[in-house]
Amino acid sequence: MLAAMFSGRHTVCQDSKKGYVFVDRDGKHFRHILNWLRDGVVPTLKDSEYSEFLREAEYYQLLGLIDEISDVLKKRKENEELDTELTRTDIIKCIQSEKVRFRGLNLSGLDLSKLDLSFVDFSYACLKNVFFSRANLLCAKFKKMWMLRVPFFIMHLCGRCEFTGANLRGALLAGASLESANLQDACLIDCSFCGADLRYAHLQTADLTNANLEGANLEGANLKGAKLSKANLRGANLQRAYLRQVNLRDASLEGAKLYGANLVGAIR
Repeated sequence: MLAAMFSGRHTVCQDSKKGYVFVDRDGKHFRHILNWLRDGVVPTLKDSEYSEFLREAEYYQLLGLIDEISDVLKKRKENEELDTELTRTDIIKCIQSEKVRFRGLNLSGLDLSKLDLSFVDFSYACLKNVFFSRANLLCAKFKKMWMLRVPFFIMHLCGRCEFTGANLRGALLAGASLESANLQDACLIDCSFCGADLRYAHLQTADLTNANLEGANLEGANLKGAKLSKANLRGANLQRAYLRQVNLRDASLEGAKLYGANLVGAIR
């Protein structure tokens, strides 16, 4: 592409006084393009920057650079998978047996989407960046429990975990850290979120019918169109939560903090 641009076959936008050529691209990675053309070395960048760099390489049709960037990203992904104790294939084999338990395992970064994980015990598991979209997590165990009056976090959840549309009916998530988690369209009927951290969580159109959210922190959470009928929200923090068009019929709101919450169109 660069050779073609300056071959004389194409009209280029050039400064008449200084002779500079204008290229309508983000200049952030152009120096990396020039350095690669000079010495063939791919720079060390963040994953997000590699994605940007790849787009530039594709624009300039530098096939060699495209291959090298792809290799770098592939190796990074392989290194991340090496840190995980099980693969998706291992999980599929395990869930075919009875009484599946992944207690204490590092499952971070795994794609568990669309799997039947009902009744699976994830106690003490590290689920950082796990992708659960459309997975069946019926009665799966993610709760926080107490032993000898000492709190033990059974599960660590990173806010980037994906539960969009997942079936979590009856799951025990008491005390779980779900800040900014995506639970949009999820089935959360009869779930226990007692004392859970759901700040800024995405719960749009989620079904929380009869869910136990007593003492949960839902500050700034987006619950637009969610079903909260018969839900226990006693003592819950709903400050600045987006509750537009939420169904709160027969919900218990004693002691709930609603300062700054948007309740326009809410059914009560």
